[in-house]
Amino acid sequence: MKLSIVIPIFNEEKTLLEIIRRVRASTDYEKELILVDDCSQDGTRDILQSIEKDADLSIHYHEVNQGKGAALRTGFQFVTGDVVLIQDADLEYDPGEYPILLEPIEKGLADVVYGSRFKGSRMSRVHMYWHQMANNLLTWMSNMFTNLNLTDMETCYKVFKVEVIRDLKFESNRFGFEPEVTAKISRVRLNGKRVRVYEVPISYYGRDYEEGKKIGWKDGVAAMWHIFKYNVFR
Repeated sequence: MKLSIVIPIFNEEKTLLEIIRRVRASTDYEKELILVDDCSQDGTRDILQSIEKDADLSIHYHEVNQGKGAALRTGFQFVTGDVVLIQDADLEYDPGEYPILLEPIEKGLADVVYGSRFKGSRMSRVHMYWHQMANNLLTWMSNMFTNLNLTDMETCYKVFKVEVIRDLKFESNRFGFEPEVTAKISRVRLNGKRVRVYEVPISYYGRDYEEGKKIGWKDGVAAMWHIFKYNVFR
């Protein structure tokens, strides 16, 4: 099995090399790291240009900042693996837990795996109560339309067999990608059957806004619109 890790990047010069190191050390599977810089304004691009010749890296650049969803859309175009995993470039999510995320696929149980921060995770930073309440509300709204019983729709860690997303067309440029991809995979059929979605507990080392967290309340309001857009007005 070849694992394609798609990493959207925006102003992550402090964590970029460390996340690449951790991803490389995560599993023994053959891996390709697809990095998409969304027009970073710090030293991120200089770092990327210094490692462009690394054989396991596929690096791409946006000349205009467009958002996480747009970066993922670019990255998906270059996937050559059997399984696609989304990894943020900060250190909120631990690549050391890839074996947990991949286990349901390895066992032939799942076509899609979400890593849940709220499903009895091994370790999670305690902070930002209202951020979690917003996550819970958005997940509940999404579940009503998709008929999935997820606990964390907004999680970064989403893993897909490549055939699940190969033919899906994504539109959202920012964090609307999360409800969009969830809505669209809920309608995918493989061999005439609904895709099998699993959740596994993951650790979460959340940042606050002083530490560089980018998602805000406006993105939460936008996510509500995207839930309706991709489930009702599709």
